[in-house]
Amino acid sequence: MQKIMPWLISCAIACALSAQAQTPLQVRSWAASCAACHGTNGNAQAGMVTLAGMPEQVIVQKMQDYKAGRVPTATLMHQLAKGYNDDEINAIAAYFAAQKK
Repeated sequence: MQKIMPWLISCAIACALSAQAQTPLQVRSWAASCAACHGTNGNAQAGMVTLAGMPEQVIVQKMQDYKAGRVPTATLMHQLAKGYNDDEINAIAAYFAAQKK
């Protein structure tokens, strides 16, 4: 048991540090999961919401609303939003806000 404990502690620390470190590539990868509906870099086709250039706080609020179930219509967004923590949502929102329309 004593041999396992240092390894578990090291693993927990490494996981915590990697979760905090958000590289631009990692954020872009998270945002890429939105491309099927919202288009490459958030530039959606007609009929879908364009995220590119949308204010960051608007995106954060919408994602939090989906995550909390405050949006009454059932969409895939409810499930997707629950998969991200607040820091990840903020990073994704900043990514799309910085994209050109």
